Amino acid sequence: MNIESRRSIGALIREGKRSFSFEFFPPKDEAGEEQLWQAIRDLEPYRPTFVSVTYGAGGTTRDTTVSITGRIARETSMVPMAHLTCVGHTVEEIQQVLTSLADSGVHNVLALRGDPPGGPGTEWVSTHGGVDYASDLVRVIKEVADVSVGVAAFPEGHVDAATLDDDVAVLKAKQDAGAEFAVTEMVLRSSDYFALVERAKAAGVDFPIIPGVMPILNINSMRRMVELSRREMPAEVVDRLRPFEEDPAGLRAEGIRIATQMCEEMLAGGAPGLHFYTLNRSKATREIFEALSITA
Repeated sequence: MNIESRRSIGALIREGKRSFSFEFFPPKDEAGEEQLWQAIRDLEPYRPTFVSVTYGAGGTTRDTTVSITGRIARETSMVPMAHLTCVGHTVEEIQQVLTSLADSGVHNVLALRGDPPGGPGTEWVSTHGGVDYASDLVRVIKEVADVSVGVAAFPEGHVDAATLDDDVAVLKAKQDAGAEFAVTEMVLRSSDYFALVERAKAAGVDFPIIPGVMPILNINSMRRMVELSRREMPAEVVDRLRPFEEDPAGLRAEGIRIATQMCEEMLAGGAPGLHFYTLNRSKATREIFEALSITA
């Protein structure tokens, strides 16, 4: 068993060193699994603070998430964190997942409400015997498991929050329930991240908030992802990419430059680290690391 995997991510981040982390998702087939483990092997030498593995809607990847995080704990030097959502689970089932994670050597969890069973933008459906809010999920986790718990934060506010103040009130409730840090959804402008940090601080949130980063490698794919979170691509970003609409290689290079510049701005402004959404590929993340002079 990888001894490092037992370390608390909350404690690692609070040690004061910049946190650099990578996110993966459970693959759907054998080819996807090969791609995932290639990305993990490529990124391990960069000694990330932790790596996270997502959890499918309604717990659809429950066993795969447990399996992948467990294998990372056993076979690599990296600290794994498993995502866990409220969707479709009773409290008893949540406890069973936590037991499975502990048995697999996973001692860090990202607690999320999760998208409604019908997908983003559809009505939330409660599960009888379950919980409806991430803060309640955090509380359940802390009551039954000895794990470090992180939560999500939203640079432009959660789409279901009535106001930005309501949004950070929810973040404060997660902290009060026992969360030790937050990771944001992908940041589209560094100014959005800094504004979130200021709102959170004013609301009494004092845990680290790590910005999430996803470079734009394909404008249509990124537009779809942004639309799913019911946001809009910043005009200044679109303007920088427009000259490369017929030049995929040029657009990819500019997307890397935009992400690198944003990372530099956030780190210089006091961000405690960076969390990269890898989409189970390593090349773009490695390019940003090299541009930032972050070495293995």
